[in-house]
Formats: sequence, C-alpha cells, structure tokens
Amino acid sequence: MNSRIAVVPGSFDPPTLGHLDVIRRAARLYDTLHVLVVHNPGKEAMLPIAQRLSLLEQSIADSDIDGEVVVASWSMGLLVDYVTDVGAGVLVKGIRSQVDVAYETPMAIVNRHLADVETVFLLPDPAHALVSSSLVRQVASLGGDVSPFVPAAVARFLDTGARGI
Repeated sequence: MNSRIAVVPGSFDPPTLGHLDVIRRAARLYDTLHVLVVHNPGKEAMLPIAQRLSLLEQSIADSDIDGEVVVASWSMGLLVDYVTDVGAGVLVKGIRSQVDVAYETPMAIVNRHLADVETVFLLPDPAHALVSSSLVRQVASLGGDVSPFVPAAVARFLDTGARGI
C-alpha cells in the first residue's frame, strides 16, 4: 500500500462546498486522490449515484483543485476493499463536530484492523462547518436557495427542477 494514494469516501448527496474543501485540501496532501461515492443503505438518497458522480466531476473541474483526482463509485463490499484495490493506504474524512468524531472513530479502528488502512480526519473550514448534505436536501426540497452551500454545478442542477428526484 502507498500512503501517497488516499480515498475520500462519502455519499455526496448532493456534493457541498464543505466536501469540495476537504477534497481540495486532501489533494494537496496526496499524489492521487480517489473521491468515492458510496451507497449508504441507511440513508434514502435524493440523487442517483450516476448523478452524484457527474456533479462531483463537474464541481471538481470547475474548482481550483490541483492534483490527480479520480471520481468513482462503490456499492458492493467493504470500503477497505476498494482502498486496497487502488493501492491506497489512507481514508480521508471531513469531520464537523463531536457527533462526526463519535461516528467515524469506531469505523476508523475497524478499517485499520481489517486492512491496515489509516484514517485521517480533516476539520472543516469554519465557513462550511455547519453545512451537511442532509441540510442542503431539506432546504432544496422546500424550494430554498442552496447556492451558498453547494458548488455552482450543483446549484444549477437543483435549480432546474431536479429537486423532485
């Protein structure tokens, strides 16, 4: 495994400016960064995985993110299987609060036990610390303006009537 390859997993439903901030900062730390859209069976998705991939690719292309960034999806098997398949040794997770720490810590320990994969936590930019995909979905579903919280490609997509997905 090469610790210069990292994976940023998430549901990205939809991608937010907080996600892009984590991706941007992680891309500076690693030679290759895989941004991985994962299926979370515990959440009801607003957007299909293919749409999330497209929005992530557009958002990354439109941003100032440097480095090699691969956008992919994973829905079968353990996350660490993807990580080891691509030769990564690190998962990068953005954490906004103690709730995120409490949720992510046991998974980080199990991932290290299962596949010797380390987890690096990145704290948010304060401008994005309170924004979550869940909050964006709720505001969008009620017709609110989500443009302050999401990349331009996502705002355009949601503004074209895609909220009903």
